[in-house]
Amino acid sequence: MSKVLTTDVTNSNATIITIENIYLLIGLVVMFLVVRTLQDKNHPKRLTTALFWLLFGSSFLFGDVSIALFGKANTYLWVGVSVVLIALLAGLNLVSMGGYQPLTEQQQTQSASRLGNKLFVPALMIPVITVLLTVSFDGIAIGDYYLLDQRHLTLASLTIACVSALLIGWKMTGGNPIEAVTESRRLLDSIGWAAILPQMLAMLGGVFIVAQTGDSIKELVTLFIAPENRFMLVVLYCVGMALFTMVMGNAFAAFPVMTAGIAMPFLIEGHGASAAPLVAIGMYSGYCGTLMTPMAANFNIIPAALLDLKDKYHVIKVQIPTALALLTVNIILMYMVVFND
Repeated sequence: MSKVLTTDVTNSNATIITIENIYLLIGLVVMFLVVRTLQDKNHPKRLTTALFWLLFGSSFLFGDVSIALFGKANTYLWVGVSVVLIALLAGLNLVSMGGYQPLTEQQQTQSASRLGNKLFVPALMIPVITVLLTVSFDGIAIGDYYLLDQRHLTLASLTIACVSALLIGWKMTGGNPIEAVTESRRLLDSIGWAAILPQMLAMLGGVFIVAQTGDSIKELVTLFIAPENRFMLVVLYCVGMALFTMVMGNAFAAFPVMTAGIAMPFLIEGHGASAAPLVAIGMYSGYCGTLMTPMAANFNIIPAALLDLKDKYHVIKVQIPTALALLTVNIILMYMVVFND
């Protein structure tokens, strides 16, 4: 029985690769790491490290099942308790590296010499395939089935890209996917609790928005800065975006809070600033904070782990002068460009 490729999917709701499938895959990989950790007899904190990753992976693996069996309220409570336990395990320094069997330096040198620049092929495949699938499979279906989850098209494309890169890397190196996933345990352990910071901080940003933190910031600003002092308001917005991003680890989480608290009431409504360039420069200021914080683990801590740097904060230290220079330029640019008078 054949099926016809079509872009007319207005009445189609089914999806071949759904976000639920992706979460299940993530959960299975994390549980594999839990098993490997428990098998590591040389791990100094084997049980607590395994518990950390078990709590993290269980929400991906059992979230839908829990909702079906126990309801949303109980599931949300369970996830909340898991987050608290995860924070306690990390805060009490109960998550650590274990024992591994890495290649010797000679073996690594021989492998690098044999593969040469081909080593970059799997890594480059990930962004290329992700972009191609995101552009090509928007609205595409076979009969009554979407090929990729249209609500999370980029994430579905990224998942396929990562699996494809894993398989290509397997064929190129002569290894196997099990070895690759096993090696990911060493990488995750070297990064530690910081590996899950992006997800945790994204949720925290949502909490701040619901709690109307922007209104509280607006009230604080009026206590220390005169509303007519345009320059100080610009400085506060730009520096505030950078500092709040350093705390949150994510400029996207800082943006709605600082914009609602400072940019909208004081600069746009109070001083007639042009909204588009104002918020764009505000985001650039937030990115300056990203360069200076370990909370932005995926930008600053993970590269240090991938490069096996002895100082895990080395990337941040190198970026600080650039970040401060760019932040200064953003302040001057905002003050000179965004106002209509």
